[in-house]
Amino acid sequence: MRIGMLLASVAGVSLMASAALAQQSVGPIDQSRGTFEDKFRQFEGEDWPTPTDYRNASGAPGHRYWQQQVDYDIDVSLNEANRTLTGREAVTYTNHSPDALGYLWLLLDQQNYRRDSLAERSRTYTASDTVSVNEVLRVQRMQDWEGGFNDLKVTGPDGRDLPFTIVDSMMRIELPRPLATGESFAFTIDFSLPLPETNVVGGRSGYECFTKPGEDGNCLFLAAQWFPRLAVYSDYEGWHNAQFLGAGEFTLEFGDYDVSITAPADHTVAATGELQNTDILSPEQRARLAEARTADAPVYIVTPAEAAAAEARPARSGTRTWNFSADNVRDFGWASSRKFIWDAMGVDQESAEHPVVMAMSFYPKEARPLWDTYSTRSIAHTIDVYNQFAFTYPYPTAQSVNGPVGGMEYPMITFNGPRPVRGDDGRLTYTERAKNGLIGVVIHEVGHTYFPMIVNSDERQWTWMDEGLNSFLQFQAEKLWDADFPARGEPSSIIEYMISQDQVPVMTQSDSLLQFGNNAYAKPATALVILRETVLGRELFDRAFREYSQRWAFKRPTPYDFFRTMEESSGVDLDWFWRGWFYSTDHVDISLESVTAATLESTDPEVRNRAARERFEQEPISRTVENNRGIQTVVERDPATRDFYNETDRFTTTAQQRRDAESATRRADADRRAAQGFDDNIYRFTFKNVGGLVMPVILKLTYSDGSDETIRIPAEIWRRNSQQVIWQHVSSKTLVSAEVDPLRETADASRANNLFPRQIDERTLRLSPPPPPGENRMRDSDVEVSPDSTATRVRRPTGAR
Repeated sequence: MRIGMLLASVAGVSLMASAALAQQSVGPIDQSRGTFEDKFRQFEGEDWPTPTDYRNASGAPGHRYWQQQVDYDIDVSLNEANRTLTGREAVTYTNHSPDALGYLWLLLDQQNYRRDSLAERSRTYTASDTVSVNEVLRVQRMQDWEGGFNDLKVTGPDGRDLPFTIVDSMMRIELPRPLATGESFAFTIDFSLPLPETNVVGGRSGYECFTKPGEDGNCLFLAAQWFPRLAVYSDYEGWHNAQFLGAGEFTLEFGDYDVSITAPADHTVAATGELQNTDILSPEQRARLAEARTADAPVYIVTPAEAAAAEARPARSGTRTWNFSADNVRDFGWASSRKFIWDAMGVDQESAEHPVVMAMSFYPKEARPLWDTYSTRSIAHTIDVYNQFAFTYPYPTAQSVNGPVGGMEYPMITFNGPRPVRGDDGRLTYTERAKNGLIGVVIHEVGHTYFPMIVNSDERQWTWMDEGLNSFLQFQAEKLWDADFPARGEPSSIIEYMISQDQVPVMTQSDSLLQFGNNAYAKPATALVILRETVLGRELFDRAFREYSQRWAFKRPTPYDFFRTMEESSGVDLDWFWRGWFYSTDHVDISLESVTAATLESTDPEVRNRAARERFEQEPISRTVENNRGIQTVVERDPATRDFYNETDRFTTTAQQRRDAESATRRADADRRAAQGFDDNIYRFTFKNVGGLVMPVILKLTYSDGSDETIRIPAEIWRRNSQQVIWQHVSSKTLVSAEVDPLRETADASRANNLFPRQIDERTLRLSPPPPPGENRMRDSDVEVSPDSTATRVRRPTGAR
């Protein structure tokens, strides 16, 4: 509604007085200085890649989309005594690209444990006068141990050696002739790999041995990045040959795997895929596995008693070979130990191919009672929730393995770290933090099976595409596990990072991030929570997110495919959102600077003058006049100085004012008469964008009758001025207070400027701790001063002579 009006203050005195003060302190933005910044500028044709036949403008795979296929047939043996793997892999590489390839690039990620690797030589440290015990132990270990692949030999299909070149953590194999489109090339790689002791050296794989006093001396082995793997060749980058520096994870191709793992005879092995030679299990274990498929709670396959017996007796001589098969996966991980307890239960889902997914956990006795209660149940819950948001789980198994790796994912298998602690009395107990930590890490790592193990994004370039999207879904799953779960994703939790100096854009490459956890995990997860709950709403968001997930399942999306799909499917222009949350380091801080209340001025001069007199009487009395009370003025003392103007005031209605009002009423047309009858309150709110990130403005209004309403103003309010805007609201009610972001849903950094009238910021102050005692060399040297003189003597220990 457009109404020409004269402003007259009619709302509560306290609100309007505060508004007047706020308006005096904040001047209008001087647009003549060129402060305009288009936060809604479109990305298309400017910052985003031009659509192609391979990936189109809607964010979907194009009609000529392609990706490579790499199949592996691997035999690997674990030497427990010297902690080494020895393997041979037969690789079949199929070229679906339109290009002829003269060579192949492979990832040798374990090369980052070479002393001269780029990762080791570029390690940085913080300025400090202290060093951790772990860092000293790592330095010592790296002096007498070196990781990386050894005994590498590459053989072509004719049995002849193929020349190769190692460039830090990558290997280039020269092909006998260019590999044309549609052709396949088979070759074999022999290798050996010393495993790192994870708790000393770090990393995503390795071993952990229980050798402290009272422990059984046995080890857990986790194998990841354990074989040379083909790097990606894609339509948007060609060969992906960014070196592995430790943070950016793994960009890989899909393929079929047949893997035989030879381990000590008394070990239990867990791995990507399905166990093919189930006769390696005892008849009782096979029966339990069948029972677990339809069980409502986890069933032990290898019982605690069986694992304890294997731990207690001397290691069995000989080996056993476990054979696993996995189709259409992009990697393969496994674990082996005689300590493993194994439990499992089936998870029903709507799938013709996999109507039951076997959720399974493997853990040592030291992980009880935490793991047998929560690990497998957390897997089942993850599948239930992620299936709703993305797509039906497409594999037969989902596994969680306890070991020294705190949390890491591979197709169908994850490594997770939290355990109980053993007290001085020998009892195993766990904290609430450890419990939530286990549930959360299992949800997160199993969730990675969806992102990026199926929706196959480039983790090394855009870490947020798997960590951020997965952390968003982890947040949903955790809140559906327990409403009070301390989940990462609440908007209020990201504020400290967003106003810090360590922030870089989410779109920054993974190895350049200053705060990896906040940038790759928490901020994009929070952004998607806000996009779902506040910007789009659940219906639009959920449909668009499922669209993206299903479009790019078993394919390789880029960020632009995600952005375009979310916009195209929801029907909402979100360029402003991506620019603010993913491309900038702005934060959210919307200040409610002032509130003005107005009504239309009455056409009745009596009413106008009465309102003007009331406003005048509310104005403060002059300080001088106040101090002159008791002193007669000339007008008060001498009647001769008083006339008509002293007997009346400027608020007295005159005859001419009445005639003018009657004349205006006669001349008014129908539209003007209708407008003059409008008597609602007109409120104008001035919002200032302090943080720079444009967002919707959620405004709660409270009225004098005790009622309230919350209005959601779209982000487009900032389109013409991203720094300060005035917004109008009309109500028949009298406003007494207003609040921006009342439910803390936009990550607004400052609550102090969200309220009007302003409120006192109440806090509780804590006494600072007492300063530490100063140096006292006499006390610390066991020297006493005689009370009778300045003589000193050395204090002798009790009983010493």
